[in-house]
Amino acid sequence: MSTQFLFIGGPELMVIGLIVVMLFGADKIPEIARGLGKGMRQLKDATNDIKREINETAEKQGIETDIAKEVNSEINKVKEDIDEITGPVKRRF
Repeated sequence: MSTQFLFIGGPELMVIGLIVVMLFGADKIPEIARGLGKGMRQLKDATNDIKREINETAEKQGIETDIAKEVNSEINKVKEDIDEITGPVKRRF
């Protein structure tokens, strides 16, 4: 069984990779990969900042932290989904 990413198999990924090389050139691919990695890092940092702000505000206002924990768990789920989607992309570049 072949690994698929968003319903795209191995041959399709190779064609997409070939098109990327033809459009951007082999020397630009590491730069593009760095940009994608930097964007992913910024997204994770923003998520962590949001979680921290929620916790601090909840504690200052005396709001039950159970609500904040629920929001944090939802944020973590989204973060895990992003990691699942981008995991194969990270490994390829």
